Amino acid sequence: MTVCATEPATAPGDGGPENDGTPRPACAITAEGAYAARLALAGDSWYPERWTLDGPEPYAVPLPGDQPEEPGTEVQPMADGRVLVHRVAAGRHLFALLYPTGPGTGEQPLGDLECPDDGTELRLLPPVPGGERAYALAVGPRSTALWQVAGGAFGPEHVAEIPGRCSGGVWLDREGRMLAVDRETGGRTKAVVVDLGCGGEVSPLLQIAADSDDRILLADPDSGLVLIRSDAPSPGHARLGWGVLGSTLPVRFPECLRLPHCAVTPFAIQPGQVLTPERCGVALRVDGALGSWVGVWRPAERAVRHLPAPDGWLTGAGLWTADGELQLPYATRESPCGVARLALPFTEAGQTAGTEPRTPVEAPEPEAPTSAPSRPVPLQQAPLGRLVTK
Repeated sequence: MTVCATEPATAPGDGGPENDGTPRPACAITAEGAYAARLALAGDSWYPERWTLDGPEPYAVPLPGDQPEEPGTEVQPMADGRVLVHRVAAGRHLFALLYPTGPGTGEQPLGDLECPDDGTELRLLPPVPGGERAYALAVGPRSTALWQVAGGAFGPEHVAEIPGRCSGGVWLDREGRMLAVDRETGGRTKAVVVDLGCGGEVSPLLQIAADSDDRILLADPDSGLVLIRSDAPSPGHARLGWGVLGSTLPVRFPECLRLPHCAVTPFAIQPGQVLTPERCGVALRVDGALGSWVGVWRPAERAVRHLPAPDGWLTGAGLWTADGELQLPYATRESPCGVARLALPFTEAGQTAGTEPRTPVEAPEPEAPTSAPSRPVPLQQAPLGRLVTK
């Protein structure tokens, strides 16, 4: 049976994961949704696998190398169908592009990096819009290095040095210039913006209260909708909230996003809702004692719809189409490469219409600006009394 590599979820709780402990998806999908990549398992051997998602039917292409991959190897799809692979060997971080060559796998080395032996960790950032470049964060004890590891002229290129320890990583525009990260300095974590067009210039993004930890989890460049996690409204208990880049309204923390004894992680936002961020569909990964499932919510609504995940869901992976279809990739013995499609239209009354699930998902039990600005306007401080909504 083909299975996928997935990182374990953190312990469930009201506040969700902390310190970048957010569970990462089991596969990476290009920003435009054409390709996905994951580590697959055959017997005891791991190998990269590329999925093509924009054709009539999804299909997978295995990309095994001369030897099995380590379970911690990172893979990321590029816009041209190649797959970036990040391996660690003998203390060095090796990068290469994989592509199918008839019966075999071609490999284009991109160079390598050596991180200082001081606990520095290096990981890939989410796929860049456009899919022609790829970046990685090297997080050290006092600063974080941003590297371009694919799409450059001479192998890995140092882009910026950011004071503090950075985690997360969210692209705020369609050009792949404005990168939001969560930076820890002085014992507090605040989301900041790194401008790749200005030599890595750093500016504040999310500052709800002086003594709060404020992280950005997801953003939609079309509407400016952002999903954040902060303990500003409930010190000691981080909560999910939402805001709009450039808006004068405060960040809001809906009560419906508080799910006791569960960790809730947004993983996809519906694009194309340029003037109506409150209508954007948001897909949530919910991890509880009984496993993982899918939640669907819109800022205009006051409830979360809970949907069963398809069998073999590549947990935490998925994307929305502009017309409101949520696509969830899955792999089972019978269907090693499949996509479950859920039609979730938005009604004029402001509520999600009844779902129209397609196999293999079954019906569940009942239960701004025209574009993102070139330099995002910070989601500034707001009176805590106005932050919490029902």
